[in-house]
Amino acid sequence: MAADAWKKYEPFPEAMGDNTIDMDNDTFKMALFLSTSNAATVTNTLYGDLTNEVATAFGYTAGGTTVAATWTHSGGTTTFDVADASWTASGGSLVCRYAVIYDDTAASDPLVCYSLLDNTPANITVTTGNTLTVQINASGVFTITGMA
Repeated sequence: MAADAWKKYEPFPEAMGDNTIDMDNDTFKMALFLSTSNAATVTNTLYGDLTNEVATAFGYTAGGTTVAATWTHSGGTTTFDVADASWTASGGSLVCRYAVIYDDTAASDPLVCYSLLDNTPANITVTTGNTLTVQINASGVFTITGMA
C-alpha cells in the first residue's frame, strides 16, 4: 500500500496568509476518517465540516492526536513538517481511509491538508496489538520555494 501525497484544502493558503493559522505557534493535530467521509472534498474549510471521523474506540480518540509541527526556512525553501502520528489498535480493529491535518489552536479548527492512506483506494485495517503510523516524508508535509 502507498499513501497519496498530502493535498491542501483550498481555503488553507488564505488562512495561512491572513494569520488565521499561525504556522509558528499553533498546535496541529492529525485525525483519521472513514471511507464514507467527505475528507477529500478540498473546499472544506473547518474540522467541523468533516463527516465520519473514526469513532473513539479501539485505540483512537476522536479529534486525533497532536503532532509537533515545525515551520522552517533555509536556502530559499520554507518547509512545514509535523511529527509522525501513530495509533495502536486495542480491543478491536482500527479502520480508516484518510488522515487530516488541522490547526487545533485557531478558532473553529481550520483545515490544512489530507492524505488518502492507501491509494488503491482501500481501507487501512489495523488489528489489535498492531500500530498504524502515518510517516511524514523526510522533506516535510509541504514546501514553498521562491517566486520567479
